[in-house]
Amino acid sequence: MACHHFEHLKPLGPSDEAYARGCEECLRMGSSWVHLRQCLLCGHVGCCDSSPNKHATAHFHAVKHSVIRSVEPHESWGWCYVDEVMVDLA
Repeated sequence: MACHHFEHLKPLGPSDEAYARGCEECLRMGSSWVHLRQCLLCGHVGCCDSSPNKHATAHFHAVKHSVIRSVEPHESWGWCYVDEVMVDLA
């Protein structure tokens, strides 16, 4: 299955900037996270599904922004929630 959701995205800052910010909701709650993901449409940074609060997926369900990227060091993949496709962003 081909995924067209990664086409025509505006460039975001380097992933290390998003990593340094941390999960926006967890920071407000005083909670922790496992890994960080960034929405490729608006730049929102949320925690992964291995984290207790799963804020990246919650962001998708709330606003329907379908594509994220890992902002973990040395990772260069993206994920489309709609098509359930992983993409190499290197």
